[in-house]
Amino acid sequence: MIFEHEIPSKSKLYFGECARVKRQIENECAETFCEHDFEEIVTPLFSYHQHGAFDDEKRLLHLHDEYNHTVTLRADSTSDVVRIVTKRIGRTTESKKWFYIQPAVSFPTQEQHQVGAEILDGSFGEAVNIAVTLVEELELNATLQISNMRIPLLLSEKYGVDLQLLQDTNVEKILGLNIPWISKLVKMHRAEDLEDLEGIPMDIQAELILMREAISEISYDESVVISPLFYAKMRYYGSLTFRMFHENELLVRGGLYQIEEVKASGFALYTDACINQKMSSL
Repeated sequence: MIFEHEIPSKSKLYFGECARVKRQIENECAETFCEHDFEEIVTPLFSYHQHGAFDDEKRLLHLHDEYNHTVTLRADSTSDVVRIVTKRIGRTTESKKWFYIQPAVSFPTQEQHQVGAEILDGSFGEAVNIAVTLVEELELNATLQISNMRIPLLLSEKYGVDLQLLQDTNVEKILGLNIPWISKLVKMHRAEDLEDLEGIPMDIQAELILMREAISEISYDESVVISPLFYAKMRYYGSLTFRMFHENELLVRGGLYQIEEVKASGFALYTDACINQKMSSL
């Protein structure tokens, strides 16, 4: 029996102070984006092409239009923003910097409210710096982590390292591979650690240098850490990535990505995580 007051699991309800904080976060983000010459976009909740952003379509909620064509509810905003901007409204605007404030929904009843930004032809530093600006203006506590998805992929493709070890952060087994230069990667945590790359293969060095150069373009006075071996299955992100988190809660995630032929940078700020931090400080 489902009572009248019940809401589905992982769906969202905001009221009172929580709703006020949510509105404040979204308003402050919108003002900041506009000050940095971003255009706002709100994409349709229904989409014909979301399946292209997911390897596993089970996460998508499927429906049908009036012609019985399959449509899905929006489970990812990035792919829709890039596709709509480049293929539908690109002839009517020259803007390459877009932001959105909207939820994504996925199977079975999960809602995820996000504030996001996509910068077509944008650099990694642009995306990180605008994310940092939002976090600072919202007065959130966050550690900034810089990674490079290309490093774990190279370790898997060329050096036989199981990606699952990296995804599970199984340091003991990684060190157990007895490869000295991989042990050196394990011990890298600060930007200064990227200065000494002796003994590391040149292809891995090249990706570490990209991380070092990217950090030099970032302005953040709080904690910055590096994680060369960090690996997570992230759609269309295959190079420099970043996360901002506080304790065990992820606040922001983004980086450089490519969708079809479009190269861009961007991120999502997870509204509910930000609300939790703001509410805990009241």
